[in-house]
Order: sequence, then C-alpha cells, then structure tokens
Amino acid sequence: MARRSRRSSREYSSHEPKADAAVPPHSSGGHHTHRLHLPRYNHNGHEVTRGIEPEGESGRRGFHPFKFLQICFRSNSTISKWVNVLWPIVPVAIALHFARPDLQLAIFITNYIAMVPAANMVGFAGSELARKLPKVLGVVVETTFGSIVEIILFMVLLKIGGEERVQVIRSAILGSILANMLLCLGFCFVAGGLRGGQQEFHEAISEAGSGLMLVAGMGLVLPTIYFNALNGRTDLTTGGENELLSEMLKISRATAIILLGAYLIYLFFQMKSHDNLFAEIFEADELRDKDRHEELAKPKLTLTECIIALVISLACVSMIAVFLVLQIPYMVHERHISDAFLGLILIPVVEKAAEHLLAIDEAYDGQMNLALAHVLGASIQTALLNTPLVIIVGWGLHIGMDMKFEIFDSVSLILAILVVGSFLRDKQSNYLEGSLLILVYLIIAVAAFYYPDPAGHGASGGESHGEAAPAAEHH
Repeated sequence: MARRSRRSSREYSSHEPKADAAVPPHSSGGHHTHRLHLPRYNHNGHEVTRGIEPEGESGRRGFHPFKFLQICFRSNSTISKWVNVLWPIVPVAIALHFARPDLQLAIFITNYIAMVPAANMVGFAGSELARKLPKVLGVVVETTFGSIVEIILFMVLLKIGGEERVQVIRSAILGSILANMLLCLGFCFVAGGLRGGQQEFHEAISEAGSGLMLVAGMGLVLPTIYFNALNGRTDLTTGGENELLSEMLKISRATAIILLGAYLIYLFFQMKSHDNLFAEIFEADELRDKDRHEELAKPKLTLTECIIALVISLACVSMIAVFLVLQIPYMVHERHISDAFLGLILIPVVEKAAEHLLAIDEAYDGQMNLALAHVLGASIQTALLNTPLVIIVGWGLHIGMDMKFEIFDSVSLILAILVVGSFLRDKQSNYLEGSLLILVYLIIAVAAFYYPDPAGHGASGGESHGEAAPAAEHH
C-alpha cells in the first residue's frame, strides 16, 4: 500500500486550497519545531498518493473487475468507445487460427480487424498510466505505448518471416511514418478545423518535430541513395553487387546506431533541458480542452489495473500479430497483394490505430499541440527508435535487415516531410490543409497498390504483377 503524499502548508495553500484540511493537534503558532503537513486532494476530492499526479489519482487501490471493465469500455473518447465494440472479434480471430487453419483469408481479415481494438486498449492503458506521471514524461510514455504495437509487429515479421519479409518491414517502416504525417495529421487538421476553425500551435512543437523528421528522413534515405548511386557501375571493385550489398548492410547498421543516439538526444532535450517549456505548452493545451471538466470527472484505472490492462492487451496484440504475419505469404502469393501495398498501407493503418484515434480526439477538443506531439512524436519514434531496433535485432538474428528502401518509398517519404513542414511553418492549420494531406496519402496508396514487387519478392517473384506465383511450400 502506497503511503499518502504530504507537503508544506505554504505549498498546500497556494496550490491546493482546502479549508477543511486537518491540522495536527500538537502544532502551535509560537513554535516552529513541528512543520505543518497537509494531504493533497485532486479535483474529485481523492487524497493523492505519493508519486501519482492529481489528474491520475483514481481514489481506489488494487483491482476491481467490474469497475475495470466499465472504465476500459468507456475508454478516453467517443470514437475509442465505438472501437471497443469490435472486441468480440478478438476471440473469434484467435479461434479461427486454431480451429479452421484452411480459411486463410478469413483468418487474415478477422485478425486485421481484431488488431484495432487490441491496439486501442494498449493506447488507453498507456494514456491512463501517463495521467499518473509528470506531463512531459506522460506524453513520451503515451507515445511509446502507441508504438509498442508497431515494435511487436516488426519483431514478429523479422523472427517468423526472416529474409523473405524484410521487404515488407522496410515498406512498413516508411508506411508508418507516412500514415502518421499524412493520414493522421490530415484528420487532425480536419477535426480541429471543422470544430474550431483556424487552429494554432506552438512553434516549439512544430519546428522541433518537422526539423527532426527531416533529419530522420535523410538518415533513413541516404543508405538507399548510396546503393542506387553505385549499383550497376562497372568501374568499381570486382565484388559487384554482392560486395555492395555487404557494404550497404554495414552502413545501415552504423546508421541505426547513430539514429539511436539521436533519439536519446531528443529525449534529453524534451524531458530534461527543455522540459519546462514543453510542460507549459502541454498544460496550456489541457486548459483549452473543450470537455476538460468531463475528462477530469471520469473514473480512472488504478496503477494495478493499468498494468493488468497492458498485459492483457499486449498479449492479444502479440498473438494477433503472429497470426497476421503467418497469413502474409497467402495474401502475397494467392491474393496478389504487393509487398509495397501490404507494408506501406495495410500494416501501418492498423498498427497505429490507437495513436491516430487519440491524436484526432485531441485535435477535435482544440488541443492541437498535444495532437502534434503525438503525431510527430510517433513518427520520430518510428524513425529514430523502432527502425534502429529492428535493424539491430536482425543483426543479432543474422538476418540482412538493412535500409535498402525502394526509390518510390523513399521519395514519397521525403516529399511528405517537405509538404507537412510547409503546412506547419505558419503555426496554423485548417480543414483545407488537412484534406490535402489525406488526398496526398490516397495518391500514394493508389500508386502503392499497383507498384510491382522487386525481383524475388512477393507475388511477382520478378515477373509481372498480374501473374500468380506459386506459394512457397515451407509456408
């Protein structure tokens, strides 16, 4: 049982004014041998536990099953509540995998849908945990839990698919960033613009985020430029393409380590050296929340319930990810879905569902700085954390996971970063800019659908996209 938090009467009177707080009977006005300590209370009148922020105090302890289910179903927004209606599909998807392994298309579709409520639960549990932490740390933790689904999916693809799924992972990395920066940010601008007209955000959020994304995009794309610049040249060493691929792998692994260092610097900047600036921005955004009084009054999960919700949702996400990955060969070979469309569009849309729903709800409530922090923060994590992790893990598994992205994917990424940066430059947004971002994403999706697989990958196997290649027997 956690002990109650105490602070001085001067602090209490300036921040938590409650006239009926008890005064210790042994204290006296003329002697200062005993300092006055009074308990902290939050907006609902609950005494705040030490180490817990007032906004995250539930007023309860332990685990209460009925209360737990009720709070989890209500989630943190109306749209998230609608998503929770899909939870019955989760056991159906898991059961289909074991009971009817021959229904491969049904297994893929049900598990694809089931990923949405499971990922939404991860995001909600992460947001409930974030309420209990200091503001800036809470935003980082919330964004990280939104990216956990992506990390799990990448690791499952790498472990189960091996070399054959490397191309899908490469596409999914850039597709995740594109989905965040074009689709999610576009819907944020539309949601905020339709309800509040012209939306404004702080330059510290927009400039730091767009600048970091431009640097991260360069880091991801430069190894690809290196390979394509040298591939096919006859004036190089006799090693040919094999030697070039070996050098490409070394460059990718070195770049991954450098990008991880950049992510650590970004964390230090946001959480240590400039934490006061970001905390003030986020707190001001909280005060602009149009339904803040309702959010504060909502029942909250206890710390124990947050951990239980994370364990359950992460277990479901892991199983669903495995079942999805096992059906990818069928979708590629039999249904002729290209690696580009599968990785660039289908996987990123479902893996980032929780992060997208949260950011759109924040934008709708007028919290554009928080929405931008989640959208750009998730993109930065994918580029500077998730990508290096999957390359380093592939290194440990002796899998040639490198940054040899397709030129189509790379150019799409750089152009998307430039477009978003131009929209963020004036520190304002509206539904027109949001609509344009969504339309750009749709153009990329259409092009990705018709984009053929590289030779030796996916349904084409080096042939035309319309010819069916036989499914690999070992799948």
